Amino acid sequence: MQITDIKIRKFFDEGPMKAVVSVTFDDALAVHDIKVIYARERYFIVMPSRKSPDGSFRDIVHPINADFRREMERAVIDAYQVQLVAAEHDAMEEPLAF
Repeated sequence: MQITDIKIRKFFDEGPMKAVVSVTFDDALAVHDIKVIYARERYFIVMPSRKSPDGSFRDIVHPINADFRREMERAVIDAYQVQLVAAEHDAMEEPLAF
C-alpha cells in the first residue's frame, strides 16, 4: 500500500496540535483527521479516534505494524513541514495593506 497524497487540512499555531491531515492510499482510500502533534521536542502523528462510553479513546483506523507506522509518520511530518515553510513564505510575500 502506497501513500499517494497527503493534504494538510488545517494548521494550528497554539498548543501541541500543529495540523490536521488527510492521507490517501493507492488513490483509493482516504483517512481523514490524522493529527500532527509537537510534544516533548518531537513531532508525531495521532490517528483518528472515537470516545468510548467509558471515556477512553479508541483509534478508528491505525497502522498494524511499526514499520508502516514509521513510514506513514515520516511522510506526514515531511509533508507538514514542506507546507508550513510554503505557508510562511507566502505570508512573507503578501503586501501590507495600509
